[in-house]
Amino acid sequence: MKPFRFGVNVRHAASRAEWVDKARKAEDLGYSSLTLPDHLADMLAPMPAVVSAADATKRLRVGTNVLNNDLRHPVLVAREAATVDLLTDGRLDLGLGAGHMQSEYDQAGLRFDPGATRVERLGEAVTIIKGLLRGEQVTFAGRHYQVAGHTIHPLPVQRPHPPILIGGNGRRILTLAAKEADIVGLSGITFREGGTAPDLSGWKTAAVDERVRLVREAAGDRYDRLELSALVQRVIVTDNPRQAAEELAKRWTQLSVEEILEAPYALIGTVDHLVDELQKRRERWGISYYVTFEQYMDALAPVVARLTGR
Repeated sequence: MKPFRFGVNVRHAASRAEWVDKARKAEDLGYSSLTLPDHLADMLAPMPAVVSAADATKRLRVGTNVLNNDLRHPVLVAREAATVDLLTDGRLDLGLGAGHMQSEYDQAGLRFDPGATRVERLGEAVTIIKGLLRGEQVTFAGRHYQVAGHTIHPLPVQRPHPPILIGGNGRRILTLAAKEADIVGLSGITFREGGTAPDLSGWKTAAVDERVRLVREAAGDRYDRLELSALVQRVIVTDNPRQAAEELAKRWTQLSVEEILEAPYALIGTVDHLVDELQKRRERWGISYYVTFEQYMDALAPVVARLTGR
């Protein structure tokens, strides 16, 4: 089993000083990574922000969780990723996704294709990005992208390329992640109706079992080299986990109290209970890398300390 590590997904800062404080706090609390999402909304642009976070810290890994593939050409992603990896002394984790918020596409004047098309396009992009980051001269003729004899400079510090995370919940994107990524990001959420209707049925333990089985089968011989990650939506440290889950069930009506308490995407209970549960979930599913959001960074910190020895 892979060792535990923990990340925090941070969106906002009103100044460089505030951003630096957040990065240093994450490192001091024992988190291994600080990542940023990628939306056309009230949040920092991810690539410059991760360079700043790395500059303010000593060992903290930085990354994207995840870049929307449709907002950038893969040649540009590869060039920026290589430069960021160089400027952060090899601390970049490159998270990639297929996008799901139709409103962002509409605002930017981009066509919002069906999910299958977006995942197919991401698959082509990953092929191009990985080839360029390996230092290859890439020629590619696909349905969505054409590249003719391109190479990038500089090359990344991490070889053959920075770790690539591909995240999501659907079968297509998890199959792609299993075949191409280094880190498989399990979200448990499928966004329907252009991102306005989140489907949480993937939180149920049987659904998690099925997703992990899919990843294992699609990965084949490379499965043991993969790191499985879960994006944690809630961390509630409490002596009364059932009461907390009952409150959440009023909002998450697709799930029962028991399903919320058993899911890897919500951590509810005492610190001792959460330490025990994460160990059990690693045994069952192989999930060893947990990423949560900034507002839960302090709550999860005692669990981070217990499971990482920091």
